[in-house]
Amino acid sequence: MTFLVAFEPLTLMRAVFPFLGILVVLVVLHELGHFITAKAFGIKVLEFGIGFPPRIKGLVWRRGETEYTINWLPIGGFVRLLGEEDPGDPRSLAAAPRWKRLVVMFAGIFMNVVIAIVLMSVGFMVPRERSLSLAQITATSPNSPATDSVISGEMQDGSKPVQGLQAGDIVLEIEGKEIKNTGELRYASRLHLGETQDWVISRAGSRLEAQVYARWHPPELEGPIGIQIGAPGTCSDIDAEGLGINCRLLYDFSENVSYPVWEAVPRGLEALLETVILTKNELQVRIGGGGGAATKGEPAFQGPVGIAAITGDIIDQAGWRSLIELAALLSFNLAVFNVLPLPMLDGGRIFLVFVEILRGGRRIAPEKEALIHLTGFALLMAGTVAMTFMDIQRIVT
Repeated sequence: MTFLVAFEPLTLMRAVFPFLGILVVLVVLHELGHFITAKAFGIKVLEFGIGFPPRIKGLVWRRGETEYTINWLPIGGFVRLLGEEDPGDPRSLAAAPRWKRLVVMFAGIFMNVVIAIVLMSVGFMVPRERSLSLAQITATSPNSPATDSVISGEMQDGSKPVQGLQAGDIVLEIEGKEIKNTGELRYASRLHLGETQDWVISRAGSRLEAQVYARWHPPELEGPIGIQIGAPGTCSDIDAEGLGINCRLLYDFSENVSYPVWEAVPRGLEALLETVILTKNELQVRIGGGGGAATKGEPAFQGPVGIAAITGDIIDQAGWRSLIELAALLSFNLAVFNVLPLPMLDGGRIFLVFVEILRGGRRIAPEKEALIHLTGFALLMAGTVAMTFMDIQRIVT
């Protein structure tokens, strides 16, 4: 019963179909990079396929020496080049000069990076609502970086400020980034884990500067800095437990934000670079153990089902603009994944070309190279199946 509820058909379609659509488009564009460069260099392209075999009968076309196919498994696409490991034919990939092989192999990775930048830039051109509710510190943990923060400046009456972040402080900037809501505070602070950050805060109407350290591995439930945050508000009453009731935001405002293309492109590139930093920080925290930036209960890695579930959540909660940004991140992740020096991936083939260079031009035997890539493919599929099983187990429980 739990399984059926977790995978209710309409919910499943809302999550899986957009994810598969994004994945197929990104992988096909990746393969298009290989296709275009191979054709430009005269390397024979045997097949350009959308999806993976078996082929759909009737959806096979031949143009010149290349077959174009639509296949049943909608999980990407592929380009099949002549002699990827065997240089026996002069028009094979393996027979091409090393620099041409490197260009063909890097072309797919390059396409995914460009697509990621374009999509992220488009995300900044699409109007979005930005909350202006501000971000206020509501509590600080004892003996945390918050209480040890160095505060400089002076209060309105000319006195020196009390040291350490205080409940009631409103965060205005972090490392030069303007902060207008709690989400922006979390984002900016997590870009600089393990560092002392420059904050600008408002305290009792005074604008002050703060030096705040963000820990990698804080105690349970404290967070990197040791603060609790919320939007400034006012409550008409207090309940028996001392909690406010009938509360409302002091700054219940928002603005629609969009940027022209000449501003959106640099912002998109900056956001992509920041995502790399956030991902690196998140993995460092999760693999190293501890709280830090990690979200409690989430795995360090997720497979296709987990990403599909995230896609459905984004559509439900944040809309299609955030889905554009997810597609950008998936495209960039495909580029990073494919550049890894692992068998079967572009990075693995690139690595073997550099091995060939280091060996003075002596190639690895074609049958050995084919075995290396076959082994890598088997391991990749096994890892995907294992992660899919863990994704499903986590969702249904």
